[in-house]
Amino acid sequence: MEDFFDLAHERYSVRRFSEEQIKKEELDRILEVARVSPTAHNNQPQKIIVLQSEEAISKAREVTKYAFNAPTILIICADRDEEWHGNDGHRAGATDAAIVTTSMMFQAFDEGIGSCWVRGFDEPTLREAFEIPENYEIVAMLPLGYPSEKSRPAPGWHDVRKPIEEMVKYI
Repeated sequence: MEDFFDLAHERYSVRRFSEEQIKKEELDRILEVARVSPTAHNNQPQKIIVLQSEEAISKAREVTKYAFNAPTILIICADRDEEWHGNDGHRAGATDAAIVTTSMMFQAFDEGIGSCWVRGFDEPTLREAFEIPENYEIVAMLPLGYPSEKSRPAPGWHDVRKPIEEMVKYI
């Protein structure tokens, strides 16, 4: 991508992946972006579980129909014991994990790797299948892989955006 503006406009949710596993160096850069993403008070509560083995991917597909045919799936969590707590009681872990997930999605797209934010899963089964500790808040699953030749942005969905006036208010 030439710049972030173009990347943000062109990125789309990929739901059809090629069978090819993503390269380690590309995954390492995606995970590095997660490591350096901003978090409240720099507490860095994000925990990421990388699924790549056939057994792990098979388990993930039992937990959600939204794993698609991705060769890699990330489970992004926030450690409640490490998240920042505001004076007003606000817990920032889920927000931090969402920032991290979004950053990884953009880095993946810049690497030529598709992704799709997934929240539709059976959480107790997912937690049990991958032995996710109770203090980890599961924020998202992120299927990753090279888009298949048939992968395209959903017409009439991806490109439909509200006018900026409905989102922004100047005071």
